[in-house]
Amino acid sequence: MQGQDWDPVIIRKKAPTAGQAQTSQAVNQARRAGGEVETVKKFSAGKNAATSAGKDAAKLDRETEELHHDRVPSELKKTIQSARLAKKMTQADLAQGINEKPQIIQEYESGKAIPNPQVLGKLSRILGVQLSAKGKKPK
Repeated sequence: MQGQDWDPVIIRKKAPTAGQAQTSQAVNQARRAGGEVETVKKFSAGKNAATSAGKDAAKLDRETEELHHDRVPSELKKTIQSARLAKKMTQADLAQGINEKPQIIQEYESGKAIPNPQVLGKLSRILGVQLSAKGKKPK
């Protein structure tokens, strides 16, 4: 029997890959075996941090002189409110007529809204007054 190899055969498992080592099952198994388990929370993990929109958004939030949101001018506020009252409509009625929330009408009449041409077009059609972000134009 000289051709036989009687050395013991040792079968070893491969070490888990990085993806397998992160599962909760692998972590619990390592804890039971007494191994060290290190957890690290990565900063901005899973987020798209490549965009610079955050900087511009922060500038707009601060509303500096160089970048600021346009608000509804006072002439436009008064025009919307007077046209609505002339038609004897409430803010809720007007909002329902243009398929928007009543809060939108309230923001436009208080001057807090950022002018949207689509909303202004809907308001113009319902109220019968030509509206633009620059103020009232005769129809």
